[in-house]
Amino acid sequence: MNTLTRWLAILSRAFHSGRPPLRPPGAVKEEVFVKTCIKCNKCAQVCPYGSIQMAHLEWGEKFGTPLIFPRRTPCYLCMKCPPVCPSGALDPQLRDKTRVHMGVAVIDESKCLAYMGVICRACFERCPIYREAITLKDELYPQVHNDKCVGCGICEYVCPAEEKAITVVSAHAV
Repeated sequence: MNTLTRWLAILSRAFHSGRPPLRPPGAVKEEVFVKTCIKCNKCAQVCPYGSIQMAHLEWGEKFGTPLIFPRRTPCYLCMKCPPVCPSGALDPQLRDKTRVHMGVAVIDESKCLAYMGVICRACFERCPIYREAITLKDELYPQVHNDKCVGCGICEYVCPAEEKAITVVSAHAV
């Protein structure tokens, strides 16, 4: 392994933290996405929230493709990115935010304030698929419904626990 390759591997581990980021709404399967995306940056340009970042060199063959890091800026499901994608890497027909599948949220009950006896409804109240993707058991304990969760990352972003209690697992193995 040469020096450049070794440094890229170190940078990659530091940036990725072992967890793949999300792709924008409407992304096709990862293996197709990487081959289809023309790295035009149109999805990032149209995103009013700055949620979409383009992959840097440390991502190797995925360099230049769009990524979302929910702890920095989640996807607010404005749905402006799919129609501007000229290559079909993002489904241009996708307009309904409830049909997005970027990933799924997972709650670690050992870190969740509600499960520790502190009243917290942050993830429930901020979820854009309100009262469907995240519900409250006994009006206290958040529960994610995988079939309704779109994986936007808003819940992860707003989680007030010191160590985030809710994380989004990407539907796309980046």
